[in-house]
Amino acid sequence: MDKQELAAFLRTRRERLRPEDVGLPSGQRRRTPGLRREEVAVLAHISTEYYVRLEQGRAPRPSGEVLAGISGALLLTDAESDHLHALAGTAPTRNGLHRRDVRPSILALIERLPQTAAFVTSAIFEVLAWNELAAALMQDFSVLEPAERNLARRAFLGSREVAGSLYGVSDPAEFRHHVVMELRTALTRYPKDPEVTGLIDELYDVSTEFARLWDRHDVQGAPMLRKTFRHPAVGEVTVDCDSLTLTDRDQHLVLYSAPAGSRDAEALALLNVIGVGGSF
Repeated sequence: MDKQELAAFLRTRRERLRPEDVGLPSGQRRRTPGLRREEVAVLAHISTEYYVRLEQGRAPRPSGEVLAGISGALLLTDAESDHLHALAGTAPTRNGLHRRDVRPSILALIERLPQTAAFVTSAIFEVLAWNELAAALMQDFSVLEPAERNLARRAFLGSREVAGSLYGVSDPAEFRHHVVMELRTALTRYPKDPEVTGLIDELYDVSTEFARLWDRHDVQGAPMLRKTFRHPAVGEVTVDCDSLTLTDRDQHLVLYSAPAGSRDAEALALLNVIGVGGSF
C-alpha cells in the first residue's frame, strides 16, 4: 500500500467533482473546489473519519468493498479504479523489472510491414525495435545509445529549439500528457525497478512541465487515433495510429499507416525509398 500516493490520488479525484455531478445540491459558494470529504464518505458508505485519514495517508489498508464504494462515489473510470486498487495494495503488482526483450515473432512481423511504420516500446517508452520506415519517419534509432531511444526523455528533455525534438508531431502537448499517465501506471506495476523510478525522478527534477502533469495524478486519457508529422523531406504526413499491447511483456507495438492511395500513403512510400537519410 502506497499511502501517500493513494492520498494524493483521492484528493485530486475528489477536487475535480462538482456536487451536481453526484446528485447533490451545490448550495452556497465553496471555499475549495470539489466535493467535501464528508460528502464522499456518505456516498461511499464509510465513516467521514476513516475517509479523512485515507486522504491524510494515515489509514490502514482499505478493503476491496471500501475501495469499490469510493470508486463509485468519485465516479472513477475503470482505469482509475484499477489504479486506486493498485495503490491500496489490493491488486497484483509486478515487483520485478520491466522487460526489454522483444519476441522474435514481433521482430519478424514489423519487418513484413513495408507500408507501415512499426516499432515496439517498453513500459517506459524505450524504443526496443523498429522497421526501416519507422526510422525514416522518425529517426535512425540504431545510431543512438539505448538511453537516447527513450521517447519520454525526448518528449520532455529534448531541446525545444531543435525542430525535430518530437519528430515534428502536431500534438506534442497531448503526447507528453499521455507519457505521464503511462509512466504513472508503470510505476504502480514496477515500484522497485530502478530504471522506472530513475526515469521518473530525472524527468520530475529537470522538467517543470513533467512535474506539473505528474502532480495532477491523471491515469487515463483519450486514445491518439491520428498523428501528423512535419517531415523535413516529404512535408506533412498524417497517419493512423494503432497501439497494440503485448501483454506478456508489458510492451506496445505501435503502427503508423495511411489509407491506400492517399497522399499520405504516397509520402510514406517515398520515405521508404529515401530511407533514414531524410529523417530527423
